[in-house]
Amino acid sequence: NELIPDWKEKGAPLDTPVTKDKFLFLTEKGSYPGPIPPSLNNHGNYIISLGNLTQWLAAQAEELGVEIYPGFAASELLYNEHGAVIGIATKDVGISKTGEVKDGFTRGIELHAKQTLLAEGVRGSLSEEAIEKFDLRKGKDPQTYGLGVKEVWEIDEKVAEPGLAMHTVGWPTATDTYAGSFLYHMAPNLVHIGYVVGLDYSNPHTSPYNEFQKWKHHPEVAKYLKGGRCISYGARVINEGGYQSIPKLTFPGGALLGCSAGFVNVARIKGSHCAIKSGIEAGKAALALLETEGSAQAGMEMKQYQEQMEKSWVFKELYEVRNIHPAFKKLGFWMFLVYSGLETFILKGRGWWTWHNPKTDAEKTKPLSEVKPIEYPKPDGKISFDLLTNLQRSGTYHDDDQPSHLVVKEHLSHIPVETSYREFGGPEQYFCPAKVYEYVTEDDGSNPRLQINAQNCLHCKSCAIKTPKEYIKWTVPEGGGGPAYSGM
Repeated sequence: NELIPDWKEKGAPLDTPVTKDKFLFLTEKGSYPGPIPPSLNNHGNYIISLGNLTQWLAAQAEELGVEIYPGFAASELLYNEHGAVIGIATKDVGISKTGEVKDGFTRGIELHAKQTLLAEGVRGSLSEEAIEKFDLRKGKDPQTYGLGVKEVWEIDEKVAEPGLAMHTVGWPTATDTYAGSFLYHMAPNLVHIGYVVGLDYSNPHTSPYNEFQKWKHHPEVAKYLKGGRCISYGARVINEGGYQSIPKLTFPGGALLGCSAGFVNVARIKGSHCAIKSGIEAGKAALALLETEGSAQAGMEMKQYQEQMEKSWVFKELYEVRNIHPAFKKLGFWMFLVYSGLETFILKGRGWWTWHNPKTDAEKTKPLSEVKPIEYPKPDGKISFDLLTNLQRSGTYHDDDQPSHLVVKEHLSHIPVETSYREFGGPEQYFCPAKVYEYVTEDDGSNPRLQINAQNCLHCKSCAIKTPKEYIKWTVPEGGGGPAYSGM
């Protein structure tokens, strides 16, 4: 409403208003309804395809004269002699996996700007570079993340409930792991379902993908999916660190927006509203800076953006729920349920305390010697699916003959085998929702080595977060590579 007040008249793809909220605690065979927390009250919201909405927003922007360059990946930040950001460079196209120039090679181009606004989503490669270079996390908690795995289904119209927004906690995930689900009915007969597992889990055998597949067999979920057809699959990490993990937003020559800055209300499992607001405020601040006499040069710091965001409803909303995620690790599952109810219904962030998280998600993984194996049921091919079958529904594609965009950091080259595989059992084999990482050995089990199937990558970014020592550096592939989501 704030960005485009006449969005209805302009035909925005918001067609299914939420008419009913449902919140369930699941056991293996049953469920218990719970009161709807204010954070999950979706009155006035719509069930949408975010992909379709962003395509519509792109068209609105182009009508205003904005130039959009799809298919070009921004691969590096550009700096002036003073160290300020002055733009980006796109990735070279047409380099073979061995580093040789191929026919059709195209050199990347430099795009210079007076302000470079980074809105790459969660764990963006350029955003992380800026955060590190300008020490934007100084005095802040490490960001923590959840991996969301999602499917879109066409279901029988007889069981469809357009407008229903259902959330669950509990089964099947272990009670020491932060996890929950969503199930949204979109007119006429589509269901968007997903499962989010906090990447601060301790057991390296945990597979968010398989937790999701198992969850779909619960009677409260399966009753909608039986006889239906899965038409799309995808995965992406979300920020879960909240208020305590928001970095400094500005740096010389640019700023962090949306999920690049961590603007996600983890209690609501939503961040797109915060992202839009950050774009509005960044636009206002950039215009004000560029219109100020004597400041129309590259490399200036847009400090007004930081001030405006801190005064906005975004910071207020995130402050109110700042203790929700930390409470889970501090209090345990059952007391967390009690506390989160107290916080969302009564306290609303007014407590004097603020709980902190001192460790990264990678540092919270326990070695094999301290955990028990997790066995997941085999998929039935009707409600649950093996990973590679589902991967085809993502439309993901990368040219096989290009340098891998998933790179083992040179100074950590020993970590995959010596630490990840031998100590932790290779957790990347289990958390990756695209089967990118696997360890291969000789027939007798000797000589383990990491194999990276980069062509499978869904760009979820979990490998840059959860691998031991964060040994993977995620870089951009050639422009246009990656998932081609439909209706997600």
